[in-house]
Amino acid sequence: MPLPDVTADWIADRATLQAWLGDVPADAVVGLDTEFMRRDTFHPQLALLQLGCRGRHALVDPLAFAIGDALQPGLGAGDAVTVMHSASEDLETLAPLLPDGPRVLFDTQIAAAFVGMGLGISYRALVAELCGDELDKGETRSDWMQRPLTASQRSYATLDVVYLQSIHAQLAERLQQRGRSDWFAEDCARLKQRASHRDGDPQPQRALRGAAEWRPEQQALLRRILLWRDRSARTLDRPRPWLVDDALALSLTQQPPASLAELEQRGRGQRALRSAQRGELFALLREPVEAEEIAATAPIPAHPQGAAKQALNAMKTLVDARATELDLPPGLLCPRKVLEEYVVTREWPDFLDGWRATVLREQLPTLLPD
Repeated sequence: MPLPDVTADWIADRATLQAWLGDVPADAVVGLDTEFMRRDTFHPQLALLQLGCRGRHALVDPLAFAIGDALQPGLGAGDAVTVMHSASEDLETLAPLLPDGPRVLFDTQIAAAFVGMGLGISYRALVAELCGDELDKGETRSDWMQRPLTASQRSYATLDVVYLQSIHAQLAERLQQRGRSDWFAEDCARLKQRASHRDGDPQPQRALRGAAEWRPEQQALLRRILLWRDRSARTLDRPRPWLVDDALALSLTQQPPASLAELEQRGRGQRALRSAQRGELFALLREPVEAEEIAATAPIPAHPQGAAKQALNAMKTLVDARATELDLPPGLLCPRKVLEEYVVTREWPDFLDGWRATVLREQLPTLLPD
């Protein structure tokens, strides 16, 4: 079946954008997508903004003008339903324009998981399943910063929002039929909350599970290095691994360099670790680890072993059974990673608050090892 022949308004100034948005009804369903680049920067670079509403489509060029707060009245503070697919990275990209995200977010990937279409379904697969059209993947890795965009790029970008209203209508109906609308809305709110926390993880060392057996002072030093890396990467707008990759962070923690020259030697290949940054990092490594810093460092959870591993397997069996009863993907109800941390730390995970607690809170703690 041939794809629909759609056109989109090319918007390259704020007045035209505001006029386009002014014609959107206050309670409309608005499709929203972005194209962004993130090759050599920490922050995603917005390259194109796509909008769709009631058969009208727009491609907004953020390289031609400052969009500023133009989206905020209708999408950030108004009653419009903003429909996006797999919105996490898009919300991060849109943070300068919508600091708290759209007020009413409808993520079609999350909705599809709640209505039995699987976890992490792609937009292309969703369009094929619900709309009967096969989208081309040809422009997935395009250079969206180039100008002018090709006709193929414009068509691809427009089609990313053409189907969102139809998909929204079908998924919203299925959510209501299954009684999952409230659970879905809660997960969309969580997604917005995560995207709005732009200060970084205060306990980044917990992700490096290989250091779980290290002494507390070593874990505290590792945290210090990773927090510095995050701050510096944001300031310089360079990817974290360009400053200090994980392997180097672990190495520097275990064997701090004796001199700046040694740090320079060991840091070769780190493209953003220049003289100024090496000086900062070396000074950081020489500072003693105090008791307060150790107390502020959350222990790195180890991989479950022995009784903990048996408990993990029992928890996974319970989650799978409850997910089957509810016709939900087990990974939506509770990912294995969350269970692994819970069985080791014995602290109820934030992820399992809300609707998930009503499903799992009564039984899951009884499976913790003695």
